[in-house]
Amino acid sequence: MPRRSVAPVWLMGLTNAVFGMYGGIIVISVPQLLSARHVPEATIATMTAVMISPSFWTFLVSPVLDVRFSRRWYSVSTAVVAAALLVLALLNLNHLVLVEALLVAGFFFANLFQSALGGWLSSIITTEDENRLSVWVTIGIIGGGGAMAVAAGELMRNLPPAMAALLLGATVLLPTAVFPWMQAPGPHRRLARESFPQFFNELVNLLKRSEVLIAILLFVAPVATFSLTNFLSGLGNDFRASTHFVGLVGGTGVLLGGICGSLIFPSIDRLLPLRFLYLAIGVVGSTFTLALILLPRTPATFAVALIGENVFQALAFTASIAITFDTIGRSNPLAATTYCLMTSASNIPITYMLIVDGAAYARHAVAGSFAADAGLSLVASALLGAILVWHSRRGSVNPNGLAVPNDARIKIVSYE
Repeated sequence: MPRRSVAPVWLMGLTNAVFGMYGGIIVISVPQLLSARHVPEATIATMTAVMISPSFWTFLVSPVLDVRFSRRWYSVSTAVVAAALLVLALLNLNHLVLVEALLVAGFFFANLFQSALGGWLSSIITTEDENRLSVWVTIGIIGGGGAMAVAAGELMRNLPPAMAALLLGATVLLPTAVFPWMQAPGPHRRLARESFPQFFNELVNLLKRSEVLIAILLFVAPVATFSLTNFLSGLGNDFRASTHFVGLVGGTGVLLGGICGSLIFPSIDRLLPLRFLYLAIGVVGSTFTLALILLPRTPATFAVALIGENVFQALAFTASIAITFDTIGRSNPLAATTYCLMTSASNIPITYMLIVDGAAYARHAVAGSFAADAGLSLVASALLGAILVWHSRRGSVNPNGLAVPNDARIKIVSYE
């Protein structure tokens, strides 16, 4: 039997800060650095959309993470490749096409890292620790992204480019220093060419599992997306908020709000089964969003809206990670694939709800975007709540609210 992990649960969860830091650089730091070089805003927006696109399609290749090598090996190797591509991109900021290509590839490997790590963590923690781990995985993403968003710009402005790029690449890899103190199950013993046919048969079976399909349905629906967090920052003028105030609230306030939202989860995770809790977070958060329509358009309201939406988004994201770990289960040979599939699904509504919020704002200003975001969430929550109740009546119900038909027997082949 492999030795038990020495690292505590909270520290293992924070190793996902690698992904958080990478996201913070791509979404916040790189656009700022390009803007300082007088790159048009439209070009920056298009580049950013392309650079974050791997969050949607990485799942197509994620099955490779579950064969041949251990998930620790995949976690280390993908983190190193992602960091190296980041360094090269930061050294070529004057070559836009090259920067875009390098960071698309870099974020692709960062997504593979997150999936390999998620599969690894699911195989070494106990059921009792799943929800607590979900909190720290979320904090790792939020905290890593916020810290790197602040540090990257300062380092690139105040240090020689090569030194700053290398330092940022090394910083992204820093959380992997915990890996030697984490239990590491051995590599899969069967060669890829021998196991792939059976492996893909099991992948098809994975997509037939009701708990996987229900989790995907929950995540792709606009139940608890809270996309207003990515939309409000551009509405400062509507609330008569200065650029400095928007930057202050969008930095420190959002970071603290996200961490607080994550830390609230352990206090409420026993109130309802996980999937119903996820819907409840969406309903309460949407009610909060509707209440914002009644408040005056002042800087204080802007701060309440942005921080509050981030609290609910972090809470919902923590719940979604807990659902993902619960869906993966114990000793799942497709753990990394399942994790990547779940996280990819959760990224889909963030994109299309931004389009919806933007269209509603164009027609009815701030009130329109708030009403559209909250209204769709409430409708989706009601429909999915009905589906969950119907599904729960088909068989016995596990502690997390998922029906398990009495005749269900799922066979999963181990590749260890």
